[in-house]
Order: sequence, then structure tokens, then C-alpha cells
Amino acid sequence: MTQNTPGPGSVALITGGAGGFGRALAKKLREREVVVVLADLDNERNRQIAADLGCEFAVLDVTDRRANEELVARIEGDHGRLDAAYLNAGISAAKSEDVLDLEEFMRVVEIDLFGVVYGAAAARPAIKRAGGGAIVVTASLAGLSPMATDPGYSVAKGGAIAFVRSMAPRLAAEGTTITAICPGFADTAIIDRIRDQFAAADFPVLSAEEVADSMIMAWEAGEPGATYVIQPGVGTVPYKFKGVPAARNAAGETAVVPEALRPPSMR
Repeated sequence: MTQNTPGPGSVALITGGAGGFGRALAKKLREREVVVVLADLDNERNRQIAADLGCEFAVLDVTDRRANEELVARIEGDHGRLDAAYLNAGISAAKSEDVLDLEEFMRVVEIDLFGVVYGAAAARPAIKRAGGGAIVVTASLAGLSPMATDPGYSVAKGGAIAFVRSMAPRLAAEGTTITAICPGFADTAIIDRIRDQFAAADFPVLSAEEVADSMIMAWEAGEPGATYVIQPGVGTVPYKFKGVPAARNAAGETAVVPEALRPPSMR
């Protein structure tokens, strides 16, 4: 039985689950009687958050490929299925300087981009075995409009969006929808170091609950490969990517892409 709507009997994994978005999402899914596995780094705070939400807690470093695979296998073993994976773990740079800190850059990319790739690769076969479902990636507006103050975050989130769009056709053929959500600035720990500047500028920020609602929508009604922008006062809207100029052949006609490069649905 395919669980394309969150509800009793469906099982969801949330990485970075103890953060603001993860907590809000877990609460909403639990209200729908979804079994939620909340995955995060191992500490007492994170374990307590999971317990308070009525969620199973799982220790996970998203940069560990094998750990991602082992966690998904454990979820299938314990619950018999996995219907949705929310690849939500992420960090931003701790500081903003003119000098590019390569060590910090790579750490952000490893968590925010490769954590998504490893998570999707691990969840894909399990969701397929469940009859299809959803993979929802937490990206950011920074992936669409890069921030000069945080190149690592911008690259990672832009890469995550490209990964979603690239993977969408093959996953759709398996009954799995993969989408990206791109929240604007939100009221989570990621803005703590500059929170006073938002207040001084009277700049609106999203609540974690608003983002969680979009994450649930992405499971229920998301379009394969879609990127959803979430902004205060605007709501959730699909982002429209501008097409690139097509190649033309010697006759001036639009060239046909070689079959090997076409998604499965177009072959």
C-alpha cells in the first residue's frame, strides 16, 4: 500500500529532527498519527526533544554514508516500511568574513549537500519497496539567490536543488516524489547570531510551523522536482526556473537531445 498522504500506518524519517523545522514538522506529523523517527546528533537535549514529541530517536551523522544506510535498514526492520524521508539537517557558516575559510566551507557542503545525497540514496530503495512516497529536501532561498556572506551555504543549497531536479524523473518512475523547499529567513537557531539585526530592521521572519506546513504539502501534493519558495506574507509558491537557450542544428532548427541524456519518461 502506498502512503502518499501522511496518516496512520505511514512512517517518516526526519534528519536534523531536533532543530526548529524538524520539531515543528514532527509535531504536525504525530498529530496525523504518523510514526516519526527523529534523527540527529547524540545528546541529552535531542533525545529529550524526541521523547517530548512522542517520536523514536535515532543517532545520525548525515555525513556518514554507511550510517544513513544502516538507519534506513533499521527503520524498515522495526516498522516494516519507510514512506517519507525529510532530509532536513543543515548548518550555516559560523562567521562572515572577506577571507574564504575553506575548512568551514567544506564542512557546510559536507552536511548540507552530501548529507542530502547520502540520505536520498539510502531512503530511495526503502520507499520504493513501500510502494512509493516522498523525499523532501530542506534547501533555502540562498540556493536560488546566493549570499555573498556565506558561499558554502549557497553552494550547498544550490547543489541540493540541482540534485532534486536531476533525480526527480528516475524517482517518479518508481512512485517517489522528490522536492525541495526553500524557506526565506526563519525563526530558528540558524539566525541567532544576527537575530538583533532582523528586529532592528523590522524584517519579518517565517515561523517554523509555516515551514512545516510546506514540508507536509510537499509530501501530500508536491510535483516531482519542484522547488517551493516560502516567504513571509507570500506563502508557499513553486519557483519557476528560466529555461536556457536550446542548441540549434546546421539548418537552424532546435536540436534534439541525445536519447542517453533524456529522463526515462521521455525515452
